[in-house]
Amino acid sequence: MTEYEYYLDNSTSFPFSLSSEFCENAKVGEFEEIFRLSFYSVIFVTGLLGNSLVIVTYAYYEKLKTVTDVYMMNLGIADLLFLCTLPFWAVDAYTGWIFGTYMCRIVNGAYTVNLYSCMLILTSVSINRFRAIVQATKTLNNKHKKICSALTCVGIWVFTIILALPEFILSKTKIGVLNKTTCKMEYPPNSGNIIKMGVRITQMVVGFLIPFITMSICYSIIAKTLLQAKGFQKHKSLKIIIAVVAVFVICELPFNIILLMQTLQINNEETSCEYSANLDYAIIVTESIAFVHCCLNPILYVFLGVKFRNSFLKILKDIGCISQKQLAGYLKTECETSRPISKVSETTSIYPL
Repeated sequence: MTEYEYYLDNSTSFPFSLSSEFCENAKVGEFEEIFRLSFYSVIFVTGLLGNSLVIVTYAYYEKLKTVTDVYMMNLGIADLLFLCTLPFWAVDAYTGWIFGTYMCRIVNGAYTVNLYSCMLILTSVSINRFRAIVQATKTLNNKHKKICSALTCVGIWVFTIILALPEFILSKTKIGVLNKTTCKMEYPPNSGNIIKMGVRITQMVVGFLIPFITMSICYSIIAKTLLQAKGFQKHKSLKIIIAVVAVFVICELPFNIILLMQTLQINNEETSCEYSANLDYAIIVTESIAFVHCCLNPILYVFLGVKFRNSFLKILKDIGCISQKQLAGYLKTECETSRPISKVSETTSIYPL
C-alpha cells in the first residue's frame, strides 16, 4: 500500500485530515496551526459566553415552561458541548494529538454527536415555528406539546449517538507522515472506502441537507403567512427569518461543498499535491466558518426574543448590575411597545411560544 492509499483508507470526518500529508506540504501545516489555534480560541470564548447564558436563563429563570424553552435549552447544551471539543482540536493542530486514544474516541464522538444534534434541533425548531404560526389553530389546544418536544429532543440525542458510533469505536491515535501524532478513524482493512464514504455522506445529509431543506420550506411558508397577516408589525419577524436562513447558508454551505469535493476525491488515485493542498486550505477555512454558527445561534434564536431579554435583565438585577426600579421601568416600557395590536399578531410572531 502506498502512502497515498494509506491515508485515503485512514482519514476521518474530523478533524478533516490533510489529504496532502503524503505530499509533506509544510505550508498547509503551518497555516493550520496558526489559523485553527487563533480562530478556535475566539469561537470557543464567544460561544461559551452566549450559550452558557442561554442555559442559565432557561434553567433558573424560564424553568422550561414552553416548547420553545425545551428546544432552546437543548440547542444551547448541544452548542456548548460542541464548542468544548474545539480546544482539543486547536491543541491538536498546533502540537499533534497529546491526549491519548481514549480521549481521541470521546472527543471525536462528542464532536459528531453535538454537530448532528445542533442541526436536528434547528430542524425541529423550524417545524415547531411552522406549526405554531401556520397551523396555529391546530396546536394551541395541544396539552401534550411540551412532552412531545422533550421526547423529540431525547430521540435526537439517541439518534445522533447511534450515528456517532463509528467515531466512538474506530477513532485511534497514530503517527503521521510528518511524525505528528494524529487522532483519526481507522477503518477495517477490508472495508475499502464504503464506511468512509458512508460517514461523509451521512454528515452532509444529516448535518446540512435535511436541515436546509426543512428550514427553507418551513420559513418560506411562515414568511408567506406573515405577509398575509394584517394589523401588526411584521417586518421584524421577516427580517429574523431572512437572517436565520442566510446565516445558516453562509456558515454551512461552503464547508459542505468542499466536503463533497473531498468525498468525491476518495476514489481518485491521481489527485495532484497542488489540488490536495488547495482542498486542505479550503477545508480549514470553511470548517472554521461553519463553527461560527454555534456562536450565532443564541443571538438568532434566543437573544432577539422579548421574554429572554426580560429574563436577562432579571439576571443583571440579581447580580447587582441594575436596580429593581430600573428593571421595573424597562419591563413596563417593553410591555407597552411589544403588546400585540390584534389577536392575529399573537400567533404570527416568529417567537410565538
